[in-house]
Amino acid sequence: MLNGCAYCVDMHTIDAAARCERAQGLHAVAVWHEAPFFTERERAALQLTDEITLIADSHVSREAFETAREHFDDEELAQLIWTVTAINAWNRVAISTRMLPGLYEAA
Repeated sequence: MLNGCAYCVDMHTIDAAARCERAQGLHAVAVWHEAPFFTERERAALQLTDEITLIADSHVSREAFETAREHFDDEELAQLIWTVTAINAWNRVAISTRMLPGLYEAA
């Protein structure tokens, strides 16, 4: 959402719904700061994700990283960081090539 990639938002919400993610969480992820539907672990992941995505603006704060470390072991934290990095790369491909939402179907 932060990268403004309509195709990727469409694809990931379809996949999440197919995995029976909570509808409230799917609808509220864009406003996760204010929404009460997320666990502290999910909030830590969302904060770190936001800061990695916007790294050129303000870098990743020590607070966001340390909070994530409280909720994720080393392997999970590495997986989270690499997942955010990969999704950010795919966002840039989809945005650059003008991929259109509505074309993706869940596997």
